[in-house]
Amino acid sequence: MIEIGKTQCLNIVKVTDFGVYLGTEEDKVLLPKKQVPSDVEVGDALTVFVYRDSSDRLIATTKTPKIQLGELRRLKVSQVTGIGAFLDWGLEKDLLMPYKEQTTHVSEGAEYLVALYVDKSQRLAATMRINKYLEKSQNLVKDSAVTGTIIGITPDYRAYVAVEDKYDAYIPMSEVFEELRVGEVIHGRVSRVREDGKLVISLKQKAYIQMDEDSVQIYDAIVKKGGSLGFTDKADPEIIKKHFNMSKNAFKRAVGRLLKEGKVVITEDSIILKK
Repeated sequence: MIEIGKTQCLNIVKVTDFGVYLGTEEDKVLLPKKQVPSDVEVGDALTVFVYRDSSDRLIATTKTPKIQLGELRRLKVSQVTGIGAFLDWGLEKDLLMPYKEQTTHVSEGAEYLVALYVDKSQRLAATMRINKYLEKSQNLVKDSAVTGTIIGITPDYRAYVAVEDKYDAYIPMSEVFEELRVGEVIHGRVSRVREDGKLVISLKQKAYIQMDEDSVQIYDAIVKKGGSLGFTDKADPEIIKKHFNMSKNAFKRAVGRLLKEGKVVITEDSIILKK
């Protein structure tokens, strides 16, 4: 049986002036002459990918596409039109990603993580709605360093992530202190592996490591401001987030380390360098 969207090995059942037919007499697909190897004959097997051409006819190619059915891959947008975005997937005819399958505004020349699927008209298409294609991790453990792609955002709840572009994960919004965008690549660590295999990701290092980084950031900011920060660790969380992009608790921990090391003192309205 010929499978659209997949690379497969098919036998030649007929040779013509314009190419060869592969498969069986009842179920066959054309491989155009320009892609037919020399000196082939009926019965020979060829490895081909099957898709639809610009006229929606089933066609075979010896080229290997950048994505196959059910896979997740990053593809570049070659054109944005009134019906959707067209992606470069390594074949002559670009791959359509309909507007309804886009989870954010896409830009020409940018790359997006997509899956390949067969639509209701039996055409191949791309989608950014890839949750059902994600796997549960079998080898990542707590504190594993990971890279992932943001695939969806629910404000005030969580950002959904494809870790290593294949594993199902999310970032709680309590861990987010900067604007995230769909399609953005993030670096973090696994803070928890749920019983169902889904990963919970933190964008922060473990507390004792992050505290070192945060304390250096705060100390450098005080130096740049001439030795006085202008507010204390009792400041409103929004002020702290605006200046340092960290939570109030992280800020208090880092300031506490600076105090313990004797680098700063806290006055009524500021944190200043200790002389």
